[in-house]
Amino acid sequence: MEKLRYPLLSFQLQENLWLGLLVGTPLQVVDDSPATIKATMADHLQREYKKHNDYPQLDLLMPELKVIETVVRPAYHDRTGLYPMTEALRLQVPVVHGSTQDGHYECYIPLLEGHFFYYQPEQLEPLVQYFCANYFTQAEPDEIYRIATYPKPEMEIITLKVNFNRQVDWNIFNWPRSYKTLTRLAEPYPPPKNARKNTSVAPDAAWELEPQVAEILEKLTLSRTNVVVLGAPGVGKSAALRQAVRRWMGQSKKQGIEVSCWRMMADRITASSQYLGEWEATCETLVSELLDASGLLWVDDLARLGQVGGESPEVSVAAFIIPFLQQQRLHLIGEATQREWDLLRRRLPAFAQCFHVVNMEELTTPQVRKVLEELADYAKQNLRVAISPEAIDTSFRLLQRYYPYECFPGKAVKLLGQCLSEALASNAQLIDSSAVTRQFVLQSGLSGTFLQDDISLDTQALRSFFDTRIIGQEEVVDRLCNLVKVFKAGMNNPHKPIATLMFCGPTGVGKTASAKALADYFFGEGRHKSPLIRFDMSEFQSPYHLGRLIGDGKEVGQLIKEVRDKPFSVLLFDEVEKAHPLIFDTLLTLFDEGMLTDFFGRVTYFRNTIIIMTSNLGASQRPSVSFGRSGQDSGVYLAAIERFFRPEFVNRIDQMVFFQPLSRESIRSIAMRELQLLQSREGLVQREIALHFSSAIVDHLLLTGFDERYGARPLQRAIEHSIVNPLARWLLDHPQVTRCNLLLDYQGGLVIDQGLSI
Repeated sequence: MEKLRYPLLSFQLQENLWLGLLVGTPLQVVDDSPATIKATMADHLQREYKKHNDYPQLDLLMPELKVIETVVRPAYHDRTGLYPMTEALRLQVPVVHGSTQDGHYECYIPLLEGHFFYYQPEQLEPLVQYFCANYFTQAEPDEIYRIATYPKPEMEIITLKVNFNRQVDWNIFNWPRSYKTLTRLAEPYPPPKNARKNTSVAPDAAWELEPQVAEILEKLTLSRTNVVVLGAPGVGKSAALRQAVRRWMGQSKKQGIEVSCWRMMADRITASSQYLGEWEATCETLVSELLDASGLLWVDDLARLGQVGGESPEVSVAAFIIPFLQQQRLHLIGEATQREWDLLRRRLPAFAQCFHVVNMEELTTPQVRKVLEELADYAKQNLRVAISPEAIDTSFRLLQRYYPYECFPGKAVKLLGQCLSEALASNAQLIDSSAVTRQFVLQSGLSGTFLQDDISLDTQALRSFFDTRIIGQEEVVDRLCNLVKVFKAGMNNPHKPIATLMFCGPTGVGKTASAKALADYFFGEGRHKSPLIRFDMSEFQSPYHLGRLIGDGKEVGQLIKEVRDKPFSVLLFDEVEKAHPLIFDTLLTLFDEGMLTDFFGRVTYFRNTIIIMTSNLGASQRPSVSFGRSGQDSGVYLAAIERFFRPEFVNRIDQMVFFQPLSRESIRSIAMRELQLLQSREGLVQREIALHFSSAIVDHLLLTGFDERYGARPLQRAIEHSIVNPLARWLLDHPQVTRCNLLLDYQGGLVIDQGLSI
């Protein structure tokens, strides 16, 4: 049976009122004498040890009390400056110090919650003076006064008898072991056998990561250190942690030690909080239940702890749990990127200092190849599915070119894992290059024409696609076709967006329609969501709106959120000139480097996007519809743009695309196309009714649906008013009409002629 010695400081606050502080712990007792305080504290420590096998970790062998005098000049802090007092104060600061088992020295400053190690006895007083100077420099005078009022303490030693090799048999206790908060916020790892199975078919392995796994395991088993694994997404942080945790639990089980691991996301701590102080109480309960369960807490997004709970890291969940980490009452592991951790370390250094950092770099190309070959061997032996070498080469090539968000091998394992899931669902026994390409098309929306070099570009089909979507803008179609050809040839700059375009011209001539057409051609294959991300820049006219666009530290910005959700997309900044100039400065980095770093330190890549800005600059008092007139001079628009935007902004635009006013023939074509789109309305499809239109109704739309100032925009309103509304009333009055042709004519109003049955 071993004995642990704990120093207890007792301060006499009043005649029969004493305060006891157990050094190195947050435990405090108020009673009428030092003797009763000592008895109460010793009884509490013994009960906690017997009940939970838990006791404070303290390395001091022979604790000693020393009072050190320090000179302080208090100062008031406010927004206008620092105002020191004229006279200095001399404070008596009690410290407890002594040697440790490893031959070093350790010092505690209980009133300041200070703690440090040192290596020579003569270093004690200078280090205490240095610590106190830093502490009191930031402290307000009232806090300094509170510390100055403490009397000189008395120190006694509490002895706790423990057995370091003790194995606790939980079955001898009758109380129920219920972890309501823990089970609500986290899931046990590894998951129990009856839990829902992971949908991933990839094995729980950490190939080529043995050094990192060994380092994590050493910190978990030998020193009970909090561990953070730093690295870019995809390098294998989660895989290394999973493997290390499994080994740690296996070793603990062999030694007869009961341990557990729980995995959670940071946001779950505050997600259900409804009133002030609730999440703090949740954290305290969580720590208590983890201690009871001998639990290791794995937070996937560890840096996020510094962003939830309050408006700044200083009042966040991370700040709240620092005392638990310092006192080793909470054992925490997690992962983060280097940028996220650097940001948290700058704003909350005390939290970062509680962790041992394990750095993980991206594997070399030979190592990545070996990991993918290991995955192929696993699939062949356990899933009876072969992954061809060509499939591995294709996945490597596609991900290296088109998917910069994550690193290898993570993104390749994920893609091939999805191919394996598809193969198992379809009973396929081989994953070849075409299967990988097909899966990548489903994820990105990129056409297979772009992904496979052996497929040539059908220039006639390309021209036909844009001609049917963009009417009356031959020069625009030429520009878009050339953009597709450059991308197909792989000649676009891989470190910038695919293209940065400015669409200039009057309203209602097809600028937005052209952006939609380009989005559908590039990224629309096999996708259910539209690949077009549109921002109305008139909603960002204030400098405060920048936070809504890229984030403000509390919420992720709309732009960042959309692009991270759909990295393969067309970004449309509609009427860009209406935004605040600060927005333009933010877009400079986006245009030039194809990336943005948000408030949380995360990098968002825009290198798989096409950026389109629309502008009406130079189009004032110029018509959008030209019946027989020649096209507008593009120089008018260019001059207006150069006058409005700064040169460094204009120079980062790859192409200026100028839209001309619509001709009469173009207007008629647009009207016919919009009328044909009516055929897809649900009411007509269900009744199997086909619509036909007379030339008179088209002529009527030309007169009512177009305006020289607004171009083709009023056309939809004219169709709804002149055709859709009367047609809907007619269909309601004739419910028996199905499977027929309807001829729509205009003779002072809509005339419907029911044709022959189909």
